[in-house]
Parts: sequence; C-alpha cells; structure tokens
Amino acid sequence: MRVPHIDFARSAAAKLVAAAALLAMAAQPASAQSVLRDAETEKLLDDMAAPLVEAAGLAPGNVDIVLINDPSINAFVAGGQAVYIHSGLIDKADTANEVQGVIAHELGHITGGHIVRYGEGVGQATKITVLSMLLGAVAAAAGAADAGMAAMMAGQRAAIGRFLAFSRVQESSADAAGSEYLSKAGISGRGSIEFFKKLQNQEFRYGFSQDDEAAFTRTHPLSGDRISTLRETYIADPAWDAPDDPELQARFERVKAKLYGYIHTPARVLQRYPETVQTTPARYARAYAHHNNAMIDKALVETEALMATDPDDPYFLELKGQVMLESGKPDQALEPLRRSTELSNSDPLIASMFGHALIATEDKDNFAEAEQVLRNAVARDRRNPFAWYQLGVVYAARGDMPRARLASAEQQVMSGEYARALRSAQAAEAGLPEYTPDWLRAQDIRLQATAELERDDNRRGRR
Repeated sequence: MRVPHIDFARSAAAKLVAAAALLAMAAQPASAQSVLRDAETEKLLDDMAAPLVEAAGLAPGNVDIVLINDPSINAFVAGGQAVYIHSGLIDKADTANEVQGVIAHELGHITGGHIVRYGEGVGQATKITVLSMLLGAVAAAAGAADAGMAAMMAGQRAAIGRFLAFSRVQESSADAAGSEYLSKAGISGRGSIEFFKKLQNQEFRYGFSQDDEAAFTRTHPLSGDRISTLRETYIADPAWDAPDDPELQARFERVKAKLYGYIHTPARVLQRYPETVQTTPARYARAYAHHNNAMIDKALVETEALMATDPDDPYFLELKGQVMLESGKPDQALEPLRRSTELSNSDPLIASMFGHALIATEDKDNFAEAEQVLRNAVARDRRNPFAWYQLGVVYAARGDMPRARLASAEQQVMSGEYARALRSAQAAEAGLPEYTPDWLRAQDIRLQATAELERDDNRRGRR
C-alpha cells in the first residue's frame, strides 16, 4: 500500500470565512486529501461494488471506487462516475455489507445527477452569500459596522440554510435509490441499517441535536429518521435475510487490518492486533506497522508467516517484495514481485513496484524488462504517476530524452505540477517525430497544463 503524489475562530469574520470555505469544500471535497492506492484494496472495492453498479444501470468499467486517507466516517461523489470512501469509514465498518450499503447510496447520487445539481445548490448559496457580503461591506463603509456585520451574517445564514435544505433532499433521494440497487443485486440492507446506527451513535456522542429545529443546520436527514424509513423498505425486501458472502467478508477483514497497520502507529496497531493473535488480518496489520517503523526483521517474520498459509497469494508476495525493496534489497525483491505480478494478472500497481525493483538493482540488463513491465502498467492505468516516473528513468538511462520528458510530463500533470508539466511537454514535443502518438500526447499535456495555469491566474486575479 502506497500513497502516490495525487492530488484535501472565534470572531464573526472568522465564522464567515469558515462558512465560505465550507461551500468551497462542498464543491471540491477531495482537494486537500491524499488518495490511498493498493492493488488488493482496489480489487476488493471493485468486486463489492460490481453487482450494485450493474443494478444501477451503470457500466462497471466506468465507475471508480477511490479510497481517501481521512479518518472521518464519510463517503461522497465529486463529479464523473467516482465514489470516494474515507479510510475512517472502512475502519468503523464491521462488515463488507455495511460498506456496500454506503456504495449503493453514493451510486444513487450518481444516477440521480446529484453532483451536477449539487453544484446548482452551491451556486445558489454562493450568489446569496456574495450579495449579502457586498451589502454588508457598503453598510460598514458608511459607518454602520454593526449593521454591516448583521447583514453579512443574515445573508450567510440564508445561504447555508438554502444549501443544506437542498443537500437533505438529495440525501433522501440517494437513500431510496441505494435501497433499490441493493434489492436488485440481491444484497441485504442489514449492513446499511447497521451503518446508520453507527452514524446515529456518533450524533449522540458529539451532542448533535435530534429535534426538528436543528435540521436547519444539517446536510443530511437525522440518522434515526433514515433508519425508520429504510427499515420498512429493507425488511419487506426478499434480500433482507440473504446471508453475507463469507469470502467477501474475509477479504474485507484482511484489507481493513492492512489499512489500519499502514495508517496508524505501531503502538496503536499492536493494541488492536496484539502478537498473541495469529489470524491473517492481525499478521497483516503488524507486518505493515513493523515495516513502517523500519523494524524489518519483525515485518519479515509476519510476512513469512502469512506466506506459509498461502505461498501463491499475490498480495502476500507483494508485501514481501515491498519490504525487501524499501529496506534496500531490490535483488531480493525481484522474485516475489515477479511472481506477484504474474499471479495478479499484471495488476498495474504491483507491476509498477516490480518495475521499480528492476531499476533499483542498477543492473542495466534489467532495464529492458523494466520498460516492458512499466509500459504495460501505464497502458492499463494511465493515472499512475509513480509508474510514469519510473518509466522516465528507464528512457533517460538509454538516452531517449524526448520520451523521458514525456513520461515526466505525465507524472507532473497528474501531480498538479502544471508549470513543470508544461516545460516537460514542450521539450518532449520538440524532440518527438511529428504526428506520432507520443507527439500528440505531448501536445495534449501541453494544452492541459496551459489551461490549468491560466485558470490559476484567473483565480488569483479574482481575489
């Protein structure tokens, strides 16, 4: 599991700024968080979502389930056909079925066109806010500072109230659509109800008011109301008593432990998964925790124990290769990573690590294989800046600087480094044969980077 370069007061004035930030974040909720990418996790989430995506009438290959490194219990859609799930949600869920309930709900937002209409709601709220702030500024300039602040606060409250009411309607609609997709897929709604209970407990824990007046300040209907509405629907559904998929649940427990071991400190990991527990999830969590803490011997003990249970598990092999590679032993990483790549059907993320290991040996005889592996990886998953960077290293080593610069441009534009991407793309375009696929791709990146830089300039000009 790796984190690539991807692009998440007290005074009245501070409250205004915070409220404006709330609206901006609603429009682009993923902007300040990092994406967690892991082959095993992505395969699990895709498999969990597949029957629901089909039930929603969407093409499975066109829906992405993206994991965000954020401890809060949340999921959202943010344009296109992508569902973003916070790591905190995975951690708090007890079953794969609970997460499927969340995915079904988010698919309801996609099929309902809510992300487009969500933008409409934000747009309406922003217009009111801007207008009220201008009126407030005029009043303050005329010497009525208190009246000006009151006008701004009243306008802000009206804006947020309208926006939140808009949001609550969309949430209720997505709840109904999600229950329909679960039913069509033959998946029980028990997990959905259980997860809403977790959210309700959070509301109680943090003292969120449950009365009707408090609904004005909420983006979602009260969890208790949602439970009451959905329970009737789910209990009447033939899928209510459908058993959970035991294989999916076992995979979920592995991924949940793996994620916990990767994100948290070794002390916290050992508290949840003490060494007396010898299950696969526990060993997985400890292996990642020890590796992150540079305790290589302990990480290898846990890894070898995992491999003893299934020597052909591609993700156990990937873990061993990662431990060896990142502890400075790329030669010893090659065998497990090559085998993992084969067993995973050349998963692009695993193949990228294998390509990295081949390059890290500093043996030029390995570079031809690294190029082949990495080219295959980016062909299947272009949005992999790490693989593009490694491919650029290979091209540079053999003196193919135009393609090295093109690979750098691919990596830089995905990382939001638009000025560097522009320079790399221009250099690549100048050195590549005209009208070839690589030349055209360099041109595309140049145009994309230029457009992004112009947008940045325009945004700064409006401030």
